[in-house]
Amino acid sequence: MSESRYETYLNPAIGPLPFCPGCGHDSLVRNLDAALVRLGADPAKTVLVTDIGCIGLTCRHFITHAFHGLHGRSITYACGLKLARPDLNVIAIKGDGACGIGGTHLLNVARRNIGITLLVANNFNYGMTGGQHSVTTPTGGNTSDTPWGNVEAPMDLCATAAAAGAGWVYRATTFDDDLADVLVRAISSPGFAMVDVWELCTAYYQPQNQMKKRGLFELMDDLGCRRGLLVDKPRTEYTELYRQAAESGGPAIPKKPAIEPSHRHALKRQTGILVAGSAGQKIKSTATLLAEGGIFAGLQATQKDDYPITVKTGHSVAEIVLSPERIEYTGIEVPDYVIVVSEDGLRRISRQTASYPESCVVYADAALELPPTAARIRSLDLQSIRRKTGPLDLATAALAAFLAETGLYPVEAMAHAIETLRSPKLAEAGIRALNLGVTLVGKN
Repeated sequence: MSESRYETYLNPAIGPLPFCPGCGHDSLVRNLDAALVRLGADPAKTVLVTDIGCIGLTCRHFITHAFHGLHGRSITYACGLKLARPDLNVIAIKGDGACGIGGTHLLNVARRNIGITLLVANNFNYGMTGGQHSVTTPTGGNTSDTPWGNVEAPMDLCATAAAAGAGWVYRATTFDDDLADVLVRAISSPGFAMVDVWELCTAYYQPQNQMKKRGLFELMDDLGCRRGLLVDKPRTEYTELYRQAAESGGPAIPKKPAIEPSHRHALKRQTGILVAGSAGQKIKSTATLLAEGGIFAGLQATQKDDYPITVKTGHSVAEIVLSPERIEYTGIEVPDYVIVVSEDGLRRISRQTASYPESCVVYADAALELPPTAARIRSLDLQSIRRKTGPLDLATAALAAFLAETGLYPVEAMAHAIETLRSPKLAEAGIRALNLGVTLVGKN
């Protein structure tokens, strides 16, 4: 623990905390702030991770890093951050409702002992969406969807985490004078640490159940849920074990060669490229080659994929963004170029084509019948080379034709990506398709 140069980690520019008067979330957040001050936490190395729910409004109020995601998923995001950056202090904050939605995540972070801190704002209901019952609502509890009294047994989150192997588990309340000290201990724990903080929802659960501070403590006694430190069994943290296993001398995971720019590009601005084909047609991997070729040409690149859960049937669409500058926004509102190589891909984007402006250029297999569009159409006779490329490399040929005609970056850069980053067998087929694709636009 080091002395903090911050008196608070709450950002006054964001405004006051957004919770209802008397809500326990306010106390929890302020105790977390006090804990960070006592720890002297580096804001640049501290991440607060939240998901949907009233407590999910928390992270934006801190000067630390923040990540906000889908309901019940904060543990998964927090684990990903910790695995990628073990040096970070990662604190996941979620409600009891989110613990129910993401129950399997709680089990697995405890089992694996990934070194995040989990703070649960446990007020026995879904406060943000109207006071419905959650997995911790006591039997008999009145909520908006159990006005006759909850008939389900409540889940003991601490016992659940302990049974799954959690090394440090504490049950607290927002009325505890030492809550900030407890949070300091939890954040300082090297492995997974969980603090289940019981509190009152003044908008729904408290008034519907006439529960006050005394009733909260009586509920703990009635349920046999002891306060305080429940588990303190330290063991080696997951990322440390993983690193030890990786360094043990076993078979190494093959690494891709580093991509060092070795070609020139002609791109002046950020450009969005849509590649649409069929699932199982190597659309994703071929689009990746386009992105990797761009990186070899000195460009920045991002990729986003869209395909059905069936994987081998239906559409496959990839969005590639190439830019000579840092890419701040990875979405494509209106594509600059669209490459369509199959009926499945065309069907997926057919509703969008009507809105494509004249500035958009669509490279499409000549056998496809495109819907009306203001975009400029460039037909490619892909069927004439299909037997030579095979169906799995048709997209490579189409992208080669696109690059050869537009000159965004040299075809040779994509060839470099194929030869450097693919196995010899795949590279041979890819280069053949690349060369055939160039002939479709009459350029060598």
